[in-house]
Order: sequence, then C-alpha cells, then structure tokens
Amino acid sequence: MLIVDDEQAIRLVCRVNLHSVGFETLEASDGAEALAVARAERPDLILLDIMLPALDGWAVAEELAGDDKTREIPILFLSARSEHADLRRGYELGGVGYITKPFDAAELPDVVARTLEAVRSSGREAVRRAWHDELGDD
Repeated sequence: MLIVDDEQAIRLVCRVNLHSVGFETLEASDGAEALAVARAERPDLILLDIMLPALDGWAVAEELAGDDKTREIPILFLSARSEHADLRRGYELGGVGYITKPFDAAELPDVVARTLEAVRSSGREAVRRAWHDELGDD
C-alpha cells in the first residue's frame, strides 16, 4: 500500500494504523515520488492526497490512469477537499473511493480492507460503479 501525503504526520498516522493490522506500506511525500514508487512497486492500493507540492494528486491519478502498468491500481483519495465536485473529480480520474480529512485513523484499516476485498472479489470497475451510484450523478 502506498501512502502519498506531503504531511509527515498524516503518513505516520496512516502507517501506524495500517501496520497494526498487518498491512505493509510504502510512502511518498510528493507527486513525482508517488509516480516513481507506484511504477516500481505496483502497490495493491494507493492512499492519495490531492494537495501536494508541484504535481498534485489529480495529476498523479491522471498519470497513473494513462499508464497500462498502473491504471488498475485502486486509488483511495485522502483529502481535506470535500466538495461534491472534488469527489466527482476523484471518480472521473479513476478512483475507487474518497476519505475526507480529518478522518478517524482507527477506522482507516477497515476502510482500506473493505475496499481491497471489494476490488478483489467484484473487480475495480464494480467498486467504481458502486461509488458512482453513491455520488448520485448521472
């Protein structure tokens, strides 16, 4: 699992909570590093902040979606941006879900585990369709 956030404290909270239930994590503090790690390691899931220095999370998601080697990696956006338009953009860029900051760090492992299980059992596109239905957009 790749945790992408420019705030070290957020990466630490995510890492500690995910490690507590057995998830292995990688980290990146900016968009360029996130792309390099994602391409080299192909994580099972990416927790992706939107507001990153230089290359933001939107651009990272777009680059990942445009690469055959990374387009199927599920992305859970993790951001303080919480407008419906932000969630919609996350969906449009290939995301499978959205966690709004501040978030309950103790619940993070369950959200990640449920997302991974849904992707593995139903497929990434089925998870995306379910999220689309929750967004209520046509």
